[in-house]
Amino acid sequence: MPLLDHFHPPLSRTHPWRAFHGAWAAAIARLLNAGVLPPGYYAVPFLDRDGPIEIDVATLHEPASESGTDSASLWAPSAPSLAVAVEWPNTDDVRVEVFTDDGDPRLAAAIELVSPRNKDRAKAREAFASKCAEHLRRGCGVVVVDVVTTRHANLQSDLLAAIGAEQPPELPEAPSAVSYRAVRHADDGQLQVWPASLEIGRPLPTVPLWLGANAVPLDLEASHTAACVDLRIRQAG
Repeated sequence: MPLLDHFHPPLSRTHPWRAFHGAWAAAIARLLNAGVLPPGYYAVPFLDRDGPIEIDVATLHEPASESGTDSASLWAPSAPSLAVAVEWPNTDDVRVEVFTDDGDPRLAAAIELVSPRNKDRAKAREAFASKCAEHLRRGCGVVVVDVVTTRHANLQSDLLAAIGAEQPPELPEAPSAVSYRAVRHADDGQLQVWPASLEIGRPLPTVPLWLGANAVPLDLEASHTAACVDLRIRQAG
């Protein structure tokens, strides 16, 4: 199923973005959990209509058994299209944590499905970019999928500014899907970027979803199609 526009008729009347948003997040999590993620990882969809920001699909990590096979190492993405020099700040992180005997899952990656609300005001854009930047600073992989056709702010550029990256070539405007990976070295680091332009009526790409040093394929076309099937959306024409 090619990329559809849920922000203009006819889909804005029958299946608006607010209706499709949760179905797509659930489809992404379902497909990742169906053998794409390695042992010890699982994806969970989140939907928070009331808060200022949202994580749409979180990939969490818990210790795997020694006999488990790390399937993430079997898929090698292409070289990054962009590698930006950044200065990862040293921060003091002093806390007291209380764990249950079942352990405490650690966030490994986040997939953000951009909503119009993320782009409609400067404060909303700043909050979204700051959240993604914080995930990257903590070593999480981030994928930002922006198919909003009614707002023209470029959240990808906002994210690079929030993380303090050197001015890179312009990243694609919406609709787009951009995968990010933070790479740390002793004295400096890189933000590696896999940008992909999307087009209404065209198939969606597969982008890397980084889990630390390894990546798994995030098949946006398959999840988009699954969400359309779940909601009984048929391709026009």
